[in-house]
Amino acid sequence: MESHDHNTNLEPFFTALRNCTGLQDVELAGMDLGGRLPISIAQPNLFHLQLQENHIFGSIPSAVGNLSRLMDLNLTSNLLNGTIPEEVSQMSRLEQLFLSHNFFSTTIPAALGKLPHLGLLDLSNNQFSGEIPAGLGNLVQLNYLFLNNNLLSGTIPPTIGQCRELYKLDLSYNNLTGEIPPEILGLHEIRIFLNLSHNHLEGPLPIELSKLENVQEIDLSSNNLQGNIFPQISGCIAVTLINFSHNSLQGQLPDSLGDLRNLESFDVSRNNISGVIPKSLSKSNTLRFLNLSCNNFEGRIPSGGIFNSSTNMSFLGNKHLCGAPSNTPICSRRRHWFHSRIFLIIFVIIIFVTGFVSTILCAIGLRQLKAMVSSRRTVHEGKPTEPEIAHNFPRITYRELSEATGGFDEQRLIGTGSYGRVYKGVLHDGTTIAVKVLTLQSGNSTKSFSRECQVLKRIRHRNLMRIVTACSLPDFKALVLPFMANGSLDSRLYPHSESGLTSGSSDLSLIQRVNICSDIAEGMAYLHHHSPVRVIHCDLKPSNVLLNDDMTALVSDFGIARLVMTAGGGNAGVVENMGNSTANMLSGTIGYIAPEYAFGSNTSIKGDVYSFGTLVLEIVTRKRPTDDMFVGNLTLHKWVKNHYHGRVEKVVDSSLIRASNNESPEVKKMWEIAIGELIELGILCTQESPSTRPTMLDAADDLDRLKRYLDGDTTATFASSLGISSSNLDDD
Repeated sequence: MESHDHNTNLEPFFTALRNCTGLQDVELAGMDLGGRLPISIAQPNLFHLQLQENHIFGSIPSAVGNLSRLMDLNLTSNLLNGTIPEEVSQMSRLEQLFLSHNFFSTTIPAALGKLPHLGLLDLSNNQFSGEIPAGLGNLVQLNYLFLNNNLLSGTIPPTIGQCRELYKLDLSYNNLTGEIPPEILGLHEIRIFLNLSHNHLEGPLPIELSKLENVQEIDLSSNNLQGNIFPQISGCIAVTLINFSHNSLQGQLPDSLGDLRNLESFDVSRNNISGVIPKSLSKSNTLRFLNLSCNNFEGRIPSGGIFNSSTNMSFLGNKHLCGAPSNTPICSRRRHWFHSRIFLIIFVIIIFVTGFVSTILCAIGLRQLKAMVSSRRTVHEGKPTEPEIAHNFPRITYRELSEATGGFDEQRLIGTGSYGRVYKGVLHDGTTIAVKVLTLQSGNSTKSFSRECQVLKRIRHRNLMRIVTACSLPDFKALVLPFMANGSLDSRLYPHSESGLTSGSSDLSLIQRVNICSDIAEGMAYLHHHSPVRVIHCDLKPSNVLLNDDMTALVSDFGIARLVMTAGGGNAGVVENMGNSTANMLSGTIGYIAPEYAFGSNTSIKGDVYSFGTLVLEIVTRKRPTDDMFVGNLTLHKWVKNHYHGRVEKVVDSSLIRASNNESPEVKKMWEIAIGELIELGILCTQESPSTRPTMLDAADDLDRLKRYLDGDTTATFASSLGISSSNLDDD
């Protein structure tokens, strides 16, 4: 696609757009368009303008100040230079500004500090010079600040500490000087990364660093920092990466480093650290990378854990170290006692006695083993063949299942799916069960059955469906599950009238919907972060959420789930399938599938987060993301965001509005706040970029606070986990 005048003139195109009076979004990313941004770019009704990855050059025109309703502007990866006009401060609704990978060489304008709703500012990979404007501290809703890879100088302004909602702060690869302001390290909400590397920062390592209990990555490498690494560093309980390399740090490493239970990478190479290497590091089950080279360590290299897999590259340049790696000296020992005659006599006697006793024990053990094998073989040969049942689960035969379901009577049918049918049954002891019978004609049914068994036998959580037992024959496979009296979330959101043709309103109250969202989040957080083997559900939707007698929600149907392990040193978004995974199966249901899957991205826990966000929005709006209105590029996420603007009545289920009108003004206000929080959580979880979505732990934490708030706990807040609040979205 080319602009006019041999791809050098964008004026005619944007002038023509003025005739499109209802136009709200313009996305022309990666179209190789060339030319300057014209004055006609100022379309007053635009909400989103995305022109990244083109050949646009020149300055940004002052006319952008007329884009009064614009929420995000993306000009990344172009040829822009010149200045950013002061009129940018008039874009009062701007939430995201991307200007990275251009050729700006001026100072950063102070006008950027006057954008009250700005949540993301990316000026990285340019040639901005001068000091960081102190006015950026006025951006109190800022979540992401990227000023890395520029030519910025001067000190870091302490006013940045006023940006209390920061998740990511990257000032690396600049010429910044002075000490790290303690105000910056007081930003307790920094939970993704803090990167101040490759500057000229000096002074001691600030002890305030220990207060960043939620931060995952800290990179202060390639500076002139001095002093010790203090024991309080163990306060960074969530940190996975610490890089203090290429500084002038001294003293000893504290033993408290072993308390960092999530630490995966630790680099303090090229410093002046001395003393022995803490043995506590060997106790870490997560540490995968360790670099202690070019320091003054001494003594023996510990054994166990990371030290058993480390090479000499981790310890180069430490002349007084000895121990395990092949290129380090063998530690000297006092050898004279070992060469004495008394030691040799005692040693021979111990070896002889040990060998004699071991021989006797082995003979006894072999005899007992033969007796056990013979006994089991006799018992096994005397019994008829029965269906294969999961270990440690009660045995049940095909005949018992048939009797329990009335011969799999159609009147007992309570659900159907792509891989089988579910019947209600009653066992001889009166236990009511649900029997999920696989349709073996379906190509993936056997894989689905195996996968669901693999998952269900490994997980134990109050918000996850448990398996009673399983029955597997060559021509019959079934899962026996507890019966859920209240059916699925889908059936409660969309109850059918007596005719079965129209859908009535849902009787789910707001409290019940919040509790259901919280239950689902707790179950998914367990699968992603606490299960013995990490599980990605891959098909989270209302029909796969069941409700028991007391309306507790249980996540079910693990037929296409993935058992995964972390690959590449802790990047939770990159997974590799384990065992006999169903890698060839579609990862979810249309409407709930994360957008990155359409481009061939690997299955990840962030895909489940997207499905959960869509589910939350569906619970609030009672609109199916698979309806015709959402076919094409319009998703439930976009529909809610386009219509919401801080007013819940525009998108919320009408039955909730009617119910709130019957409450007192105080309760009605609480309901409006709670609904707004659910909507914002759903929007956060369904962001297009996987890296910007929260984790299920974050979502579960915020929903727990929301439950306590509705129960009257006035101390419950929502901002401490995800940074969401009712003020974050625009009003009309």
